[in-house]
Amino acid sequence: METMTPSRRWLRAEVLIVLALSLGRSAVYSLLALAQALAAGPLSGQTTALNSSLRENPWLDLLHQLLSIAFTLAPVALVLLLLALTAGSLRQALADLGLDLARPGRDLLHGVLLAAGIGLPGLAVYYLGRVLGMTVEVVPAALDTHWWTVPVLVLHALKNAVLEEVIVVGYLYQRLERLGWSPRRILLASALLRGAYHTYQGVGPGLANLVMGLVFGEWYRRTRRTMPLVIAHTLLDVVAFVGYALLRDVLGL
Repeated sequence: METMTPSRRWLRAEVLIVLALSLGRSAVYSLLALAQALAAGPLSGQTTALNSSLRENPWLDLLHQLLSIAFTLAPVALVLLLLALTAGSLRQALADLGLDLARPGRDLLHGVLLAAGIGLPGLAVYYLGRVLGMTVEVVPAALDTHWWTVPVLVLHALKNAVLEEVIVVGYLYQRLERLGWSPRRILLASALLRGAYHTYQGVGPGLANLVMGLVFGEWYRRTRRTMPLVIAHTLLDVVAFVGYALLRDVLGL
């Protein structure tokens, strides 16, 4: 595959289109949801549900869940294609993202450590936000209980991790670097975007994810590896989604 060197104007348009098709769009709708929630009354009395059932029939629900996961990942495929065009090959694009299997053991260890370092403070911020009335009640898993519920929740967690870390960290960093942005400016833009598309959960989660974005963004800048970020993000969401699904009946959630 021949490499291409896109102009700055092309890169700006490309980044805007990618974000409009993915997490930039999510950020806009999330901020609108926050504004609507604030206008409706105290956030502490409101609830938002993640991973809801899409159809009453279990088999149709499973089909729609899987289709939703697949179509949500389409922008990731687009990003990989665009990066491959400038890198010369898909293999090189994955290597540039740090999304290859060059060092699986180290990536796994770093991912677990990142998840532990982010997860506990994140829970503390959530509960503090609930106490202060800055955060809506988040139901991590609203799927009906079926034999496939846990596997689908794991796939949703993996989908979220791949989508966010590839686009908001790896892709955005590489493209903004080509546009001549400074490392500090890129870090702030990436973190602000991550925080923005989580504001539908309230102000607290938005700020917590902004901090997470700063940590993850700096990690990528220093290591050029997104694989540990994908692992950490997947672990965080699996614990939240699957843990809630398994414990809600026991704890009366």
